[in-house]
Amino acid sequence: MKIALINASPKTGRSASASLLADLSAFLSGSASLVEIGLHDATLPGQFLQEPGDIDVLVFACPLYVDGLPGHLLSCLLQLEQAFVTGPVPAVYGIVNCGFYEGIQAETALELFENWCRKAGLVWGGGIGVGGGGGLDQMPSSKNGPKAPVLHALEQLAGEILQKESPQNHYVSVAFPRFLYKLAAQMGWRRSIRANGASPKDLGRTPSAPTPYPPA
Repeated sequence: MKIALINASPKTGRSASASLLADLSAFLSGSASLVEIGLHDATLPGQFLQEPGDIDVLVFACPLYVDGLPGHLLSCLLQLEQAFVTGPVPAVYGIVNCGFYEGIQAETALELFENWCRKAGLVWGGGIGVGGGGGLDQMPSSKNGPKAPVLHALEQLAGEILQKESPQNHYVSVAFPRFLYKLAAQMGWRRSIRANGASPKDLGRTPSAPTPYPPA
């Protein structure tokens, strides 16, 4: 079995999507041939278009964008439809992480993946909505730590992929108190604001009214 692990985060460096795929890869390693593909802009890489028939499973990992999929990924999905017009039909799985604490917030995004599979004639295998994505790449991959529920879900997904099963979508969050997660997020925002030369008070500023055009 050849599995494509597709990082569809706009970030080319550290990201929650990259962290989730790395953890999933650890559960799949030794049982399948893994190919890592980055979709960081609106253009498909050549390896998708050249030999798509070699790929048995596509696993997309991406962040949630306004309850949906990132815009550049939507563009890639439209292009990808043409790559599988002929030949074997791969199974598709999705992992969507969100900055919200609740993984269920990714429900609509996973439904978009499923609807795309129906339109493209591909097989939807199922997916995971992961809450607490804002801290995933900073958490250790330990089954005794705050990432434990996420790791358990990824291990379960790996087994389903290898067995070519199509489970129901399921949703998880980090084992970290919600109020502490929110507090950490607020501290992160404040550090980012100061690092960019502004103040936390600037978050409450009202944009100035545009200058009216002079009468004709």
